[in-house]
Amino acid sequence: MLIRKPTDTLPSEITPASVYKKRRTLIKAAVALGAISAVPLGRLLMDMPEAHAAAKLGPLRKSAVSTDEKSTPYVDVTSYNNFYEFGFEKDDPERNADSLKTRPWTVTIDGEVKKARTFDIEQLLRLAPLEERIYRLRCVEAWSMVVPWVGYPLSALLKQVQPTGNAKYVEFTSLHDPQQMPGQRVPVLDWPYKEGLRMDEAMHPLTLLTLGLYGEVLPNQNGAPVRIVVPWKYGFKSAKTIVRIRLTEKQPKTTWNEIAPSEYGFYSNVNPNLDWPWSQARERRIGDFLKRKTLMFNGYADEVAGLYAGMDLKKFY
Repeated sequence: MLIRKPTDTLPSEITPASVYKKRRTLIKAAVALGAISAVPLGRLLMDMPEAHAAAKLGPLRKSAVSTDEKSTPYVDVTSYNNFYEFGFEKDDPERNADSLKTRPWTVTIDGEVKKARTFDIEQLLRLAPLEERIYRLRCVEAWSMVVPWVGYPLSALLKQVQPTGNAKYVEFTSLHDPQQMPGQRVPVLDWPYKEGLRMDEAMHPLTLLTLGLYGEVLPNQNGAPVRIVVPWKYGFKSAKTIVRIRLTEKQPKTTWNEIAPSEYGFYSNVNPNLDWPWSQARERRIGDFLKRKTLMFNGYADEVAGLYAGMDLKKFY
């Protein structure tokens, strides 16, 4: 079987969410017509959000750093995903992620720290006040979303373990369990998935330890039960389903950078002036027909550009 990585797919080949959802609706309608022929076809073809039931997180405070853009509908956020651990098509994670068991769950933090610790998910939920942050999410495939994430700054967690003076980077390791994650049975990536940030990026107030979205616990297909969101970087930098966080002195190896270093740089900041290898100058917001201009640092330049002062962003891409 031939597995295509994101760089093999041109933006023009990406199926907009509205199209593939219509296809799913048509299939459901065809099935329904066989059993309930009295229901009008037009009614069956309506694009209505699918039912879901998830535990609420709250109370939540609204974050001042949220964008004022309209959020992408829940049904799109939870059914149009890149998550190779559950499959390689956009709708595979929603279909296959039920196999993931998110309780009990622990995250170990070690490496260049004074107090290595292991936190269970309930401790993480209580560690700091939860807030809703509406962030843009931009993928290298030239599509984007606006998601109301729930969490708190990653720095609140890292401070608990007291990083040493040698801590220059943070490495994130995702769960490796092919029984629960069927995509890991295919060696398309070097499992487990790993990502990393520079220490100042990890400690930046925008970097979110994320435990939910839309006021609810994270759905499995969106990285449950704990992930990070780094809104000024391309989506693959925001590690999902995290089981270990390691602070290091040297830059850690990361999954996509190891596979295709000429395309997937360690920094991977959203940069409309740098091709990947196709143009990143424009993007398609899920739910929109027309493309829009891509913003430098995904629109967060005022907050994060200073992290890269004096750096050549075409060399350190």
